Amino acid sequence: MIVRLLSACLCASMLCLPAASLAKEKVFRAGAATSNITPPLGSPIVGGFRVPYATHIHDELHARCLVLDDGTTRIAIVLCDNVGIPREVYDAAKEKVFQATKIPVTHQLMAATHTHSGPSARNPNKMVRTPKLTAYQEFLVQRIADGVQRAVNQLEPARIGWGKVDVPQHVFNRRWLVRNEKEARNPFGGTDKVRMNPTAAADFLIRPAGPVDPEVAFVSLQSRDGRPIALLANYSLHYVGGVPRGHISADYFALFADRIQQLLGADRLDPPFVGILSNGTSGDVNNIDFRKPRERMAPYQKMKIVANDVADAVFRAHKKITFHDWVPLSAKATDLTLAVRKATEQQIAYAKKVLEKRGETGWHPRETFYAERILRHARESPDKMPIPLQALRLGNLGISAIPFEVFAETGLELKKKSPFKQTFTIELANGSFGYLPTPRHYPLGGYETWLGTSFMETEASTKIAKMLLEMHKELHSEAPE
Repeated sequence: MIVRLLSACLCASMLCLPAASLAKEKVFRAGAATSNITPPLGSPIVGGFRVPYATHIHDELHARCLVLDDGTTRIAIVLCDNVGIPREVYDAAKEKVFQATKIPVTHQLMAATHTHSGPSARNPNKMVRTPKLTAYQEFLVQRIADGVQRAVNQLEPARIGWGKVDVPQHVFNRRWLVRNEKEARNPFGGTDKVRMNPTAAADFLIRPAGPVDPEVAFVSLQSRDGRPIALLANYSLHYVGGVPRGHISADYFALFADRIQQLLGADRLDPPFVGILSNGTSGDVNNIDFRKPRERMAPYQKMKIVANDVADAVFRAHKKITFHDWVPLSAKATDLTLAVRKATEQQIAYAKKVLEKRGETGWHPRETFYAERILRHARESPDKMPIPLQALRLGNLGISAIPFEVFAETGLELKKKSPFKQTFTIELANGSFGYLPTPRHYPLGGYETWLGTSFMETEASTKIAKMLLEMHKELHSEAPE
């Protein structure tokens, strides 16, 4: 009788506790791991118009995996050192993860960092799913799944905090309005108003065609006793480069991970600390100030400077963030069907004419490349394409996932209009479908808008931003603060 009475009193007292007190009884957990995804020497290296073969591995490539658990919901985030990975590879990896861990595929965010010194995992046509995965794609699927499973194995009671800091000195819009016809030529027989990566310090430069986002957002995980578990950062910088021909490298993304580990005093921990740098909305951004002459540097020197500056800024901001013993987690994912851009009759006719006189000096140095791509696109590509979109909630932090190389304008819009106190976007997430300019950029032209580089309807970015904001609002309203 006494036991029953005590039990009844305990239950009644818990019912009277405020929601915050009940939340403190929940256990938040985190685990992290890495999987090596380096290809063998001799693999083709993609990221430019020329495709050299790997003769040296400067630093190994990894899939960096983070798993979070609030007691009822589990989320996995994976960043792969690759220029871009198609949806079917991620879908296959997510299914393997689900079978092994029961993490729903809607709660798994997988993305590429966009290093330009790694192997290809893409298909010949971004608009067409491959009927059979290549050997490297199969390797990626297994290694990603392995990494997430290992992160699950290492889940432990944890605290989470997030913050942000500006690092403006390394981000510049690479699209410039120009007043020079030769600089403005496009591979379709015409001229544009904008040139990507123009000649530095030229007198025909007018102004950058868009803004940049200097913010570095980050999420930090540590054990209950303060041991660093992982740190996920996000910076809207395309890549840095400065890699010798034939070298495989994860670029500044990996150097950041190494530097932040050092600054946090997280070297040689067991289990190992995992630093992660994701790519934000950097489709029109690089680290070159075209108002100044190009600076010559030794290989890897520039990326070390950028990585160290970003890591140092994050470390300073990290000292000021608040850690939480528990926050709610939630996720949403959906497909948004968009129209696929198609070549005009004039573009197809010009492409055929270019290929008929292949090898002759033409209007533009890349016109043969784009002629082949446009004709393949016209033959093979569907009229519509389902695009995977995803939104995550980590407490009062929102994360958007977009499977394109996204312009900074879209990322800034999502940050401004999101209901969360802090929001950032991971690009090239859950797929790789080319560039995503905002509508105003298509009449300006430039590499990022060309058909063969950008494949979706001109209103695609507007529709994507609208859908993601709706998803964020739903996530924000359905879970407690």
